[in-house]
Amino acid sequence: MGEALRGLTYTIKIKRIIDGKPLAALNSSFIPPPSDFSSMAEINVNRIKLSQLRALVAIARTGTFSDAAAKLDLSQSAVSHAIATLEEELGVSLLSRGRQGAVLTPVGQDVTNEATKMLGLLKVIGRKAQDAKGLQAGLVRVVGFRSVATHVLPVVIEEFRKQYPGISVSIGEGNDVRGAEEILRRGEADVGFTYLPVSEAFDAWELFRDDYVVLMPKDKAPQGEGPLSWDDLTALPLILPLPDDGCRYNVDQYLLRNGQTILPAYEVKEDSTVVSMVRRGLGATIIAQLAAEPIPDDVVVRSLPVPLQRVIGVITLADALQTPPVFAFLDTLKATWKQKNDIVPANH
Repeated sequence: MGEALRGLTYTIKIKRIIDGKPLAALNSSFIPPPSDFSSMAEINVNRIKLSQLRALVAIARTGTFSDAAAKLDLSQSAVSHAIATLEEELGVSLLSRGRQGAVLTPVGQDVTNEATKMLGLLKVIGRKAQDAKGLQAGLVRVVGFRSVATHVLPVVIEEFRKQYPGISVSIGEGNDVRGAEEILRRGEADVGFTYLPVSEAFDAWELFRDDYVVLMPKDKAPQGEGPLSWDDLTALPLILPLPDDGCRYNVDQYLLRNGQTILPAYEVKEDSTVVSMVRRGLGATIIAQLAAEPIPDDVVVRSLPVPLQRVIGVITLADALQTPPVFAFLDTLKATWKQKNDIVPANH
């Protein structure tokens, strides 16, 4: 008898729906028999529209249908219809309407949270598409110095061109120790390679550290493999870069800190010329190892009496509005640099 009554109740409720009475008129305590519930519970999410979700989120944020309509630039009736059809599709009540406005039901709060995430992902998709359109063409202007341009940039640019063949890269060189910084300040480059630290006007990250070494002619180098003494270092004429060169500045400061007064016998602009002069037996040099690469077999590499390094970093102007190609270049540089042992000598 109990089963019959329960089945009778179910039949009556279904009839009330068929007769066109609103779903809200159903007794909330009514639960259909489990054997018949599965077909009623199926929801076709493909029929849910983004406009419905936007309306729900707008109501949750503003508290009323009228304010949500104003926010979405729609009529109030359009917003009401969007919510009504969404509730119909889901088969649940999302909002409680009253004098205090529209209040989310518990399930309405859950649905709103997920809808907010979905709408946020749509913005991400839009940004990615916009970035992609900005990466079909463009120019990245890079400034640095010779050793970076020779040993670091070719590998990075090769990978960058594989991913973004439509974007060009120009490479310039700074004329002195802070040349890259000044060029970025003038807006003539987007990305710079320089020695760290730099001022707060720049965003910077360290790329690698490069040891300074002494290069000596093989037939005039002292015996042993350890660091040279100061006497060993001054035994041969010293070949150094020009006074406005970054390495020259570092070497001069190094000698000053260590109480050494060593005047160069030769001042030369090009690193390759310095190495060639050492090969010819004209003297010794203090040089950053990356700048000396490739080092000939007939040149001896020795350590300084006191270690010296230069810290090479990448900089951009902190307050500059960078273009998508610049961001893409920086991302490629960072990703490529994870394989830095293939780019610079093994001791770096």
